[in-house]
Amino acid sequence: MNTNRMQLLLGGLFLSLAAAIWGGVYVISKIVLDIIPPFTLLVIRFAIALLVLGVFVVARKEYVARKDMPLMMLIAFVGMTISIGAQFLGTKLSSAHMGAVITSASPAFIALFAVMLLKERLSVKQVSGIVIATLGVLVVVGMPDTAGESTAFTGNLILLVAALSWGYYTILCKRATRQYTSLSITAYAALFGTVFTLPMMVWELSTTEVDWSFGWEIWASVLYIGIISTAVAFYLWNKGFEMLSAGSAAVFFFVQPIIGALLGWLLLNETLDLSFVLGAICILLGVGLSNSSKTDEKKQAA
Repeated sequence: MNTNRMQLLLGGLFLSLAAAIWGGVYVISKIVLDIIPPFTLLVIRFAIALLVLGVFVVARKEYVARKDMPLMMLIAFVGMTISIGAQFLGTKLSSAHMGAVITSASPAFIALFAVMLLKERLSVKQVSGIVIATLGVLVVVGMPDTAGESTAFTGNLILLVAALSWGYYTILCKRATRQYTSLSITAYAALFGTVFTLPMMVWELSTTEVDWSFGWEIWASVLYIGIISTAVAFYLWNKGFEMLSAGSAAVFFFVQPIIGALLGWLLLNETLDLSFVLGAICILLGVGLSNSSKTDEKKQAA
């Protein structure tokens, strides 16, 4: 009983930390992307993460068998190349507001894939928690003013692809943790993510001039994105899903907009109003409701 409770607490902590890191990285990325184009930054962050995680994989000899390489390639292609790349591209074509709103559908897709691929059962509390937290995100972010903001249809479709593929990626990782550690899965995802994204970086640099003579602040930001928001956060996310059922774990994704809004207020002088407080309460309520059932964590897929 104590062991199970400790596992629930640690899993929730890992997922919350991962989502909080991703919420904060938007502030840093906003500055770095003005200098380094998106796919080039993706390759750099994946390469840095690979170096960090690869050291531990080699030291512990946690290698993936050759027969499972296709699964690792699929995980990397879906989660690293497609999902993150689509998030960058979709937000650029549409708007930041639509990016936040549409990608908040990820937990619903995670829960859906958990039912389809892991044969998990979702309780009424879990579904209700996801719905309440989603409403909280809409309150925090606010619906975009279609008269004043660009809501390009193509960009919105790409953002939907980002949310859908992130849900699929998360469940693929959870299934892989039945055989491999979260550390090795994340390291191999970074490896193949680098390989699959490299051609887009080459094309991007052939059409975009980049001035690489920027200061240490940008390099420090790039290292933070590669080490903290990729190597550390992706590992924590995968580890958290290893410890909790997918239906309960999915709602921790909603910690991201709360932290993002708070850091925007602290560092970018953005305003927080009553809608943020109400939305944050809804998100926290949804997280608590989704994880309140004592039997949820015993419904892991065999």
